[in-house]
Amino acid sequence: MKNLLFVPIILISWCSFAQENDSLPFAHPSEMGFDSIHIHSKIDAIMTSGIKKGAFPGAQVLAAKNGRIIFHKAYGFHTYDSLRPVSLADVYDLASVTKITAPLPALMKLVDEKKLNLDVPFSTYWKPWRKRKDKKDLTLREILAHQAGLQPYIVFLSKVLKKNGQLKKRFVRRKAHKRFQKQAYDSLYVKNRFEQKVQRIINRSKVSEEKKYRYSGLAFLIFPKLIEQLTGEDYATYLRKNFYDPLGAKTLCFNPKKKTLPNRIVPTEIDTLFRHALTQNWVHDENAALLGGVSGNAGLFASAHDLAKLLLLYQNYGAFNGKRYLSSAVVKEFISVQYPENENRRGLGFDKPLLGNDTLALKDAYPAPMASPESFGHSGFTGTFVWADPKDQLVFIFLSNRVHPFRSHRKLYELNIRTALHQVFYGSGIEGK
Repeated sequence: MKNLLFVPIILISWCSFAQENDSLPFAHPSEMGFDSIHIHSKIDAIMTSGIKKGAFPGAQVLAAKNGRIIFHKAYGFHTYDSLRPVSLADVYDLASVTKITAPLPALMKLVDEKKLNLDVPFSTYWKPWRKRKDKKDLTLREILAHQAGLQPYIVFLSKVLKKNGQLKKRFVRRKAHKRFQKQAYDSLYVKNRFEQKVQRIINRSKVSEEKKYRYSGLAFLIFPKLIEQLTGEDYATYLRKNFYDPLGAKTLCFNPKKKTLPNRIVPTEIDTLFRHALTQNWVHDENAALLGGVSGNAGLFASAHDLAKLLLLYQNYGAFNGKRYLSSAVVKEFISVQYPENENRRGLGFDKPLLGNDTLALKDAYPAPMASPESFGHSGFTGTFVWADPKDQLVFIFLSNRVHPFRSHRKLYELNIRTALHQVFYGSGIEGK
């Protein structure tokens, strides 16, 4: 990694966002009881160290207190060649943060409307599971809390590649065709019916008989189709109409290459298996890519500023800017730990602090040790992390492309950077300084 220079992009003037009607309000940290100098020096030091040690080429951090942004800074570059500095308005591939920002709000709304019940068999709604002995009695509550025993992951890319690494033409073509219209990347089109193949494989996948916490993203691959069946609307359109557009979150979208976003999109990995190029403007996750970039496990892109709006909606138990999107009862149910007796910390779709997190040292904690038990969020494989704390009214967002140039880079985890950054905003009060 040559030219690993660190050039902090200092917080863009408040007015650059404040001129927009759909912007979030800003406040100086001191207005919210924080020591501004302490926050900036600590965050700068952690981010500088992370970039120098190769955890990511660049990233940004946003924090909001009581609904007002108190910190938003960008650091480093899009790639290690140091050509394009990170901007506050950049759009990132959210990876698994998609789970709580795309299918989850739709599922919560459907539960609100009594179109879904968390505690009846999921096969009530997903008919293929009615004939699967190991799945027919699983509930949506168990599935969302990762308590259902579903297989953690299936690599569907293996279904479209030959042993020599070449693409199987019956599944992927270089040119669009009436039977190949799901675009996975520039000049890569997936067979329209490949989604049915994915669903069949998931339907037939094995379920563990032991009821314990086992993280699985499989059901999130079928949630979009379920949402379409229950709403009668296209999944992405339903999300846009009911959440993203009313929130003024213009960058929350799938397949940004097909949109007219003015924002720059941060690249992810140099793919040596499937796309054989630097992955940019298209989803990094191969499973989501093979579904045409629109999925429930991954595929959503967003800027930190727009992402904060949805997190604030959750933190305010379903309301944002005077408009109610979800009932407070449903949001509180989804963000609550479901199976603590099984040593499972998860809410419904949402991640939660480790059980006993407040007793752990910083190096062992997840997220910040001082985050309240009521807090919740999710992380993403590409190097993303979001967390909201209703008790402390604190939203924290970290966006990076740690998978650049390759996903084998794990310094972000090894250095526990996200937890350290998160903790700064809990330990930076003016009182006692």
